[in-house]
Amino acid sequence: MKTILAALLVAAVVLPATPALADGGAVTWTVRTASNAYGTDRSSYGYSVNPGGTIRDGLVVANRGKTKLTLGVYTADGYTTGGGQLDLRGKADPQTGIGAWTRGAVPTIAVLPGRTVEVPFAVTVPTNATPGDYVGGIVTTLTQPDDAAGINVERRLGIRIRLRVGGELKPALSVENLSVEYHGTANPFGSGHATVSYTIHNTGNATLSAGQGVAITGPFGWLHTDAAKIAAPPELLPGESWRVTVPVRSVRPAFDLAVTATLTPLLTDASGSTTSLKPVSTTMHAFAVPWLLLLFVLVLVAAMVAVVVLARRGRGRRKDREDARVREAVEQALREKEAQAG
Repeated sequence: MKTILAALLVAAVVLPATPALADGGAVTWTVRTASNAYGTDRSSYGYSVNPGGTIRDGLVVANRGKTKLTLGVYTADGYTTGGGQLDLRGKADPQTGIGAWTRGAVPTIAVLPGRTVEVPFAVTVPTNATPGDYVGGIVTTLTQPDDAAGINVERRLGIRIRLRVGGELKPALSVENLSVEYHGTANPFGSGHATVSYTIHNTGNATLSAGQGVAITGPFGWLHTDAAKIAAPPELLPGESWRVTVPVRSVRPAFDLAVTATLTPLLTDASGSTTSLKPVSTTMHAFAVPWLLLLFVLVLVAAMVAVVVLARRGRGRRKDREDARVREAVEQALREKEAQAG
């Protein structure tokens, strides 16, 4: 119970875009980046450094409350949550990137009311570090008792650290586990809709988002249908995956459907500029049988066959009646001729 509650509160206050108090003033301190050679008004930390290099920077903590605060300070690796937000590993979780390479000058700080404290920290990249992007953060923590609930609640407030380790950058995305479900319509001449699902997998060493497109075509490229505009996924760290489900409207059940998912990787550099990379795509085939149309066609064909058969039978009956009338007339003429001869 303690863990669940703390996690919910942490998610509400960690990694703010700009320094701010938590809702209702429950968190009475703010954090911001130090003003130095890296910048004077940064919303987060961003560095490019070669393996073996060290970056030194600082975190400024301000006490906005009326009592002295004693805060813990630690660093952690980042990850993308199921909701598409960046979060940080817990202090006790294994750290393999920024969380392992970054050290603050002290594990705890005391901040008097209305005062600020700058916490120096250093990021030291190992000489054997793999080139590419890493994301984490530096965090301040406060554990307070919740008398009403009878538990201790940990509140966290921190700032993101983005790090690009020098070397060959290999941005790459792949489309995996592509599948489609076709949903027909009661109108035998109408179109249905499809639900296309796939996984975006960041297989490279750079943080990437992507433009997305889904298309469905019938045999020989006929009956081409594109999905409506698809929202971009969150930025995915190297190795991360994101599941996407896309509705596609007005899809004709053309028996053999070719389903293609296309990704255009989007790479953002240190200056914030975004570059579109070469698109990647995956295609699969699925069957969409227009059962109601087939049933309609079968009924129509059966009706046409019945009409032909009945028409032939009618012609046969008329021919039989005509033949019978002719035979009767011939027989009648012969009888009359015999009567006259007698």
